[in-house]
Amino acid sequence: MTGRAPGRIRIIGGQLRNSRLDVPDLPGLRPTAERVRETLFNWLAPVISGARCLDLCAGTGALGIEALSRGAAGVQFVERDARAAQAVRDNLARLKVQGGQVATTDALAYLQGAPQPYGLVFLDPPFAQDLWTPLAQRLEQGGWLAPAAWIYVESPRHAELSLPDTWALHREGVAGEVRYALHRRMPVAS
Repeated sequence: MTGRAPGRIRIIGGQLRNSRLDVPDLPGLRPTAERVRETLFNWLAPVISGARCLDLCAGTGALGIEALSRGAAGVQFVERDARAAQAVRDNLARLKVQGGQVATTDALAYLQGAPQPYGLVFLDPPFAQDLWTPLAQRLEQGGWLAPAAWIYVESPRHAELSLPDTWALHREGVAGEVRYALHRRMPVAS
């Protein structure tokens, strides 16, 4: 495996089904596998319509664009690599997708800003950077999650993640060396 993304991947469901996303050739860019996206969005089918989504460490933007294709109200993409962020913008424009905003910034820096609660968050940082715990803490403590938000987490298969106690595991799976899991935020008792 070269560690580089393919040149094109496809959207697997919704109004953009079978549309292709151009993927820049960048070191470490790892699009979520088609099979994993299909499983994830089957899990999310009852809640995706009208959802406000945050795609942190967006990379190719495949998760967020798939969400828009399936009826999400809007997606905020956050990607620090300028070339990857521009590719997401270009794909949104070429496919004439409405509701997507792209911020070219580091995910941790973005979460220092004024929070807006999201009902669905995609948390899939670069595997080599070990950002799951700090990003999860900022999401949980910073006002970025709706009371019963869904949080998708993609990580190396054997990684030991330290996620907030308020995130209850809903479903999970393994594909090769990748673990993917959907969590539900449990309301905090007052």
